[in-house]
Amino acid sequence: MTRTPPTGVPAHVPLVHVLRDRLVESVHHGSVVVVAPGGSVLFQAGDAETACYPRSAAKPMQAVAMVRLGLRLPPDLLALTASSHSGEDRHLAGSRRVLELGGSAEAELGNPADLPYDPVERDAWIAAGRPARKLAHNCSAKHAAMLHTARRHGWSTSDYLDPDHPLQREIAATVEELTGQRIAGTAVDGCGAPLFAVSLRGLATAAGRIASAPAGSPEGLVAEAIRSHPEMVAGSRRDTTALMSAVPGLIAKDGFEAVQIAALPDGTAVALKIADGSDRARIPATIAALELAGVDPDLLTRFTSDDLTVTDALKKHRRTA
Repeated sequence: MTRTPPTGVPAHVPLVHVLRDRLVESVHHGSVVVVAPGGSVLFQAGDAETACYPRSAAKPMQAVAMVRLGLRLPPDLLALTASSHSGEDRHLAGSRRVLELGGSAEAELGNPADLPYDPVERDAWIAAGRPARKLAHNCSAKHAAMLHTARRHGWSTSDYLDPDHPLQREIAATVEELTGQRIAGTAVDGCGAPLFAVSLRGLATAAGRIASAPAGSPEGLVAEAIRSHPEMVAGSRRDTTALMSAVPGLIAKDGFEAVQIAALPDGTAVALKIADGSDRARIPATIAALELAGVDPDLLTRFTSDDLTVTDALKKHRRTA
């Protein structure tokens, strides 16, 4: 276990330019790190050492913790456990199935009621006059799995989101093990679950360890579930699902406030944070970082845009085709 990452204002740098008729109209700052298998830094722009909240990019680690505690789900449902799902029919059906397998009911979910995350699904939901419900929240499958895991151990379920609950203590321990860092702070995520602050370097290290884990290990089971069911990790109209479909063997997860992780099967991994939380800068920075990680640029051309370009902090280090 290494030191606790420092807290404070990260030393972000300009990463992405928004262009209008070839002139820079806006600039998004942030930080990016690419780590080799084992966690050594291959590339860094900005601040990869100051603690930040990974938001939903932490979900693969949470899923690993629950598999270590004995959670057993089919691969599609395990991938959904690590998701921020779009609220498509298959996501709602899958979340309901996780609840059923764990002997829980929707009312027990600790996440708030919500409409589907995907705009198309949300508009259809509203047009049909359907009210917000807990199952439609993008984190419902994770919460269903938490209830399932708690019941498996005979732990209380009414307080499963308390940071002192045995489940959350085990998740925290797994986060520290996978990142190689002590947690710098604990907050509450938007879904109500505990949220543990780590550095981008720690987050990338954890993603690489999950992606390169042996088959059949808890980490390996989560990685294989994500690889085989990218449509369950996000949704049919989501960039993270499209990215995993485009790059063989890649596992990836986004998080609110423009956090992204991506990791290759050999353990090379990327983590980034856009300072202002703007989602439009997240994918351009991710694509540049994946090229630095060795991904063939030809696999990534569909994600590029003439109106969004990375700055010299990333551009001068990018691999050429």
